[in-house]
Formats: sequence, structure tokens, C-alpha cells
Amino acid sequence: MAAPDFWDSHERAQKVVSELKSLHAVIDPLNEAWRSSQDLQGLLEMAEEDEDFAAEVQQEVERLERLVSELELKALLNGPHDAAGALLTINARDGGTDANDWAEMLLRMYLQWAQQNGYSAELLDRNENEEAGINSATLAVRGPMAYGYLKGETGMHRLVRISPFNADGKRQTSFAAVDVSPEVDDDIVVEIEPNEVREDIFRASGAGGQHVNKTSSAIRLTHLPTRITVQCQSERSQHKNRASAWKMLRARLARAEEEKREAEQAERYQNKARVGFGSQIRNYFLHPDQRVKDARTGHAMGSFHAVLGGDIQGFLDAYLRWRVGQEQ
Repeated sequence: MAAPDFWDSHERAQKVVSELKSLHAVIDPLNEAWRSSQDLQGLLEMAEEDEDFAAEVQQEVERLERLVSELELKALLNGPHDAAGALLTINARDGGTDANDWAEMLLRMYLQWAQQNGYSAELLDRNENEEAGINSATLAVRGPMAYGYLKGETGMHRLVRISPFNADGKRQTSFAAVDVSPEVDDDIVVEIEPNEVREDIFRASGAGGQHVNKTSSAIRLTHLPTRITVQCQSERSQHKNRASAWKMLRARLARAEEEKREAEQAERYQNKARVGFGSQIRNYFLHPDQRVKDARTGHAMGSFHAVLGGDIQGFLDAYLRWRVGQEQ
């Protein structure tokens, strides 16, 4: 990074900076734990001579245990793409307008989590619903182990609440599907035959007025063998949207390969893998009480609004530990 020509290639420089952050995310806590263990040794020797240090020893042991626990959690992020960025796609499912509103609430939740944890977030695609909320959106989250932490969010998210769109004030159940793929680096080869991909060009949707896109710049790619479809309309440039869409397609195909490996591994352990849109992974309740509970791990929080405000790290950590238990 100290080289005079380091920033000549901005894309290459950003890649190196991102790699450095990922390394620091592991090495810094490891060094801190090592230093703390050395300090604890000295504190124990002092406590043998003076009992007044006993309380400090207890506090230092508890702090060191927390550090080691965090390191053990990071050690679980050892998948082939865990260090990569995450491409997170949200689609409204059953529930009508409530589901569209719910999809937008989830989008805000992930944006808040990214901001609170020092990750960058870029909205690649957003398909507005005419009445409220969104039909779908794709978000790129970049930072240390972004995909490793977020990959467990893949699946169906269920909301139960009194519908703000129902004049009778009835309880409504809504569903939104989340799919998370690794943002595959250009150095990683994902074989895609060009004749197996159909490209559609269309006008980007917008809120209306002067911001309506008057040119056909949005790109949709369909991988015919797998029927995987991606689209991008975030840029005014058709060229940029096409490049982003191909990156998203490569990411989805890489994720599909990872799911295949997970399914084979799960079969080896006689345990069905819970991947894709078919699995309901988490329930969010606003009525009759406020709580959020993960259907896989059992992890729960009593504050619905805190979770929707981005406080989901507990669910992400619980999933990592749960996966280890499933594989043993």
C-alpha cells in the first residue's frame, strides 16, 4: 500500500484494502488475546503476593474468556467464500401489500446492520411496488467476512402483525424470501457458457417525475440450465448494469455450487440441508406480543424493533454455532 503507484488502479487497490481489513479482523483479536494472556500471568503472580489483586484476576479471566469465545466464532468462518462480500436479494412473497412492506422493512434491517458494524452497502437493484414497499431488491454488503456472517439469512422470513393496510385491523401473516450469495472475485473462475444465458433489456422502473429512466438501460440475465435470474437497474449506463448483472449471476451460480456441496455433506450426516427459499428460518411477531425467534437455532429476542433496527448479530452468531452442531 505504500507503493507510489498503489492507487493507479482503484479497483485493485480497493481489493487489497478489503483483504487487509479481513486479515485485521482476525489477527487483531488474536494478538489482543495473546497479550491479555501474558498480562493475566503477571496478574496471577501479583495476586499470590497481595490478595487485593484477586478481584482484578477474576475480571481479567472473564474478559479473556469473551475474547477467546469471539475468536472461536471467527474460526467457524472457514467456508470457501466466507471472506467475500455478500449479495443479498429480498423478494416479497405471500401476504399481498403487507409482504411488499415487510420486504422493505427487511431491506432497512440489513442496511442498519451493515452501517452499525462498519460494512459498506450498495443497493444494486430495487423494484418498487405500486401500493407500498418493494417487490424485490438486491444489496451488496462488503467488509470482513460479510458473506460468512450473512449466508445463514437465506430462507423465508415470516412476519405476524396487525396489518396497517387492513381497515378492519385484522392480524396478517406475511412472508419475504432472502437469498444470500458470495460476491465472487474476478479471479475466481465460474464457468458460464454465453449461449446458456438469455439477456433482456428493459426500462428501469422509478418513482416517476423527472427521475423516470427514459432509456432502456436495465439488464436481466437468465441462466437457462438452472433458471437462475438476476437483474440490475441501479445505474443509468446499460454497460454498468450489464457488468453488475453478470457479477450477480456468477455469485448466484457459485452459491448454487456451495449449496450442492452442503446438501452432499448433510446427506453424509443423515441430515437434510436447510437452504433456499423453501425453509422458514425466522418468525417476527408484532402481535400478540413483540418478539423474534429463529426456527433453527432457537435464538430469540424480546424486542422486535431492536431487531428491525439492525440488532441481528446474535442471530448470525447463533447460526454459525448451530451449523457446527448439525455437522457433528
